[in-house]
Amino acid sequence: MKRNPLIIVFVAVIVAVMLYAGLHLARRSGTSGPTAGLKGQLAPDFELKSLDGKTVHLTDYRGKAVLLNFWATWCEPCKIEMPWFVELQKQYGPEGLQIVGVAMDDAAEQDIAKFAKEMGVNYTVLIGKEAVGQAYGGVQFLPETFFIDRSGKVIDSVFGLKSRSEIEGNVKRALGQGQQVQAQK
Repeated sequence: MKRNPLIIVFVAVIVAVMLYAGLHLARRSGTSGPTAGLKGQLAPDFELKSLDGKTVHLTDYRGKAVLLNFWATWCEPCKIEMPWFVELQKQYGPEGLQIVGVAMDDAAEQDIAKFAKEMGVNYTVLIGKEAVGQAYGGVQFLPETFFIDRSGKVIDSVFGLKSRSEIEGNVKRALGQGQQVQAQK
């Protein structure tokens, strides 16, 4: 069956116009992504298992600033930013920062643990669940990072790879905002 090249070109042009219109409308909306509605709200709590077998709730970190990062072992931009997170945890951990990585891929838990070890991860890594991703807007892009202040409110979120300086700026904002309270255990 021979296809008419004009039809293929026509379909390609229509798809390109739709993509352009979608991107243009997304930029004009003034939101930073599908979870812009979480900004200023309490971050959705969750219960996930850590690589060391502990049950972790986001509220366990109340009183600390949290960098909540959704990632996957296959995600190349995630591999770029993970060493930055290691450095930021070392630098700002004593000031009350807790980085929490949520692995959102289908890799086996032992593969995720091996990957985290190879990357030198010094922060909490949790095994993600679809329901948690949905609570944060569906986690449509990886990496997705949420900056949560000491009182548990989302102060910003970023999608995809951002500069280390932008990430660090949001960490500093999270550390400086929200009342400092004792972490609940």
